[in-house]
Amino acid sequence: MSDKLIFKPHPWHGVPVGKGAPGILTAFIEMVPTDTCKYEIDKHTGYLKIDRPQKFSNIIPALYGFIPQTYCGTKTAEFSGKKSGRKLIGDGDPLDICVFTEREIPHGDILVEVKVIGGMRMIDGGEADDKIVAVLAQDEVYDFKDINDAPERLVNRLKHYFLTYKQIPGGDYTECEITHVYGAEEAKKVVQLSLDDYQDNFS
Repeated sequence: MSDKLIFKPHPWHGVPVGKGAPGILTAFIEMVPTDTCKYEIDKHTGYLKIDRPQKFSNIIPALYGFIPQTYCGTKTAEFSGKKSGRKLIGDGDPLDICVFTEREIPHGDILVEVKVIGGMRMIDGGEADDKIVAVLAQDEVYDFKDINDAPERLVNRLKHYFLTYKQIPGGDYTECEITHVYGAEEAKKVVQLSLDDYQDNFS
């Protein structure tokens, strides 16, 4: 029994990010485009939980989750702040990732191998909340090397989702903006900084 897992590893802390990181890495998927509820990981147990039902028609246009053993802390926030000209703090979560694929993935709570192609510098209420963009490894259709290779309308759909997914008609305004869309090399830098932040906070 000593060489076998008898407990499910925590998706954030117990799953290796992969030897190819920061370019090729493992992602944990929380949501897929067909989900009618917003799911997110419960940080204490590692199980998926319902954050809220999707009240309106806005749906995530890609697989969505996070990169294991990453943390949006001081280094990640300082880099985002330097690039955006803002004074920011990290949001204290693992680094988010969106994954394009032409395959229909029916549900979340899975691990996928992905190739990082870029990212979006998102600021949410004064917090750095970058969204890494990737493609499913070995995908024959979405075989982009950089986000600049992807159709602009594909990236715009992703931007629109994150700029509107918290907005409720008649409700309070949500301070959320995307200051930059950046390429693969800068995205790898953000991933590495979040890996460093994780080691600083959880080692």
